[in-house]
Amino acid sequence: MFETLRDDVRTALAKDPAATSVAAVVLTYPGLHAVWLYRLAHALWARNRDFAARLVSHVGRVLTGVEIHPGADVGDRLFIDHGMATVVGETSVIGDDVLLYHGVTLGGKSMRREKRHPTLEDGVTIGANATLVGPVTIGENATVGAGAVVVDDVPPETTVVGNPARPIDERDGESENRRPVVADDGCTGGAGTQ
Repeated sequence: MFETLRDDVRTALAKDPAATSVAAVVLTYPGLHAVWLYRLAHALWARNRDFAARLVSHVGRVLTGVEIHPGADVGDRLFIDHGMATVVGETSVIGDDVLLYHGVTLGGKSMRREKRHPTLEDGVTIGANATLVGPVTIGENATVGAGAVVVDDVPPETTVVGNPARPIDERDGESENRRPVVADDGCTGGAGTQ
């Protein structure tokens, strides 16, 4: 258990250039506190102590602004930077070494009791305010850009942006599906491209 806590602190120090000391991370990082409270809630959930698990989860949400359902499956060294307004649904699966920024939603789109939330494989990064909907899989070491809305699987080692999210060619930063928009005067738009 203590090694896991140390790993979490080391991860915060490694992934946040603003982290200045172990004390600052331990005492002032709500994303880290949310993960620790999730672990307690998840342990209760696994022992069929559903009410106690939900209570710990609720307290965690009130204290940190991060809601991680106790039924979610979270791997090692998850780091939630800033954290506020992050939501992780019940059937979400998060691999090891995942980085989430604030405002991320791992949401469901089914009302049935089934796998209805995203799976993030190892090494995934999800940008601020990104929304992932349904049982999509984000492949290993993939990146979801800030504000993206993901409704389809993302292959490993791929960066997606936009609404709906689509891959970009990292060599030039252009979306593979980007088309020029023709302005009223017949010229192709520069800033108006979609």
